[in-house]
Amino acid sequence: MTKKEVIWREILFQAMENKKIEFTQKELAQKYSFSLSTVFNALRVPRGANALEGKRGFRIRDIEKLLNLWATFRNFKKDIVYQTNTQKSVREIEGEVPPGIIFGAYSAFLKKYKIAAADYDKVYLYSNKTQLGEIKARFPFKKGYANLIVLRADSWLDAFGKTTPDCQTFVDLWNLPEWYAKDFLNALKDKILR
Repeated sequence: MTKKEVIWREILFQAMENKKIEFTQKELAQKYSFSLSTVFNALRVPRGANALEGKRGFRIRDIEKLLNLWATFRNFKKDIVYQTNTQKSVREIEGEVPPGIIFGAYSAFLKKYKIAAADYDKVYLYSNKTQLGEIKARFPFKKGYANLIVLRADSWLDAFGKTTPDCQTFVDLWNLPEWYAKDFLNALKDKILR
């Protein structure tokens, strides 16, 4: 993920989970050790879309608009670092992943809300470089229908726990090609936007 997306995720996470809607550029820059110009540039597009308002001190105006904006900008495929076919079921895959792995997409929804919006046959995970070797050892590469997809975890993702935060789950679901992604996206919208 880009630095811009890390900033958007933080704003959305704080707004959705902690009901915090007012921020300063300085606090975001300090939290992530980014320059103020990086934060300023990350906020340019959401301000232009009227999802945010204000300058140094700003507030979120429209959570759904910022979510959709991020979903549109997200280059999901660029973050894929490994994919393989395994004959195991999604429950077996989810049960056999190494510790420290972060569940994304369908698995993240299931783990957080304890229900699946539809049957699914792919597992999306986030991993750092160290954990990737363990994933490859447990799930060796095999040609065919890729039902285990691993994405590069950014340096700050593990601070959110064992699953991607709802805002990132939303953005990832938006970008997935499977027919059931829409069912999960609609179910997640019901949980977070209504």
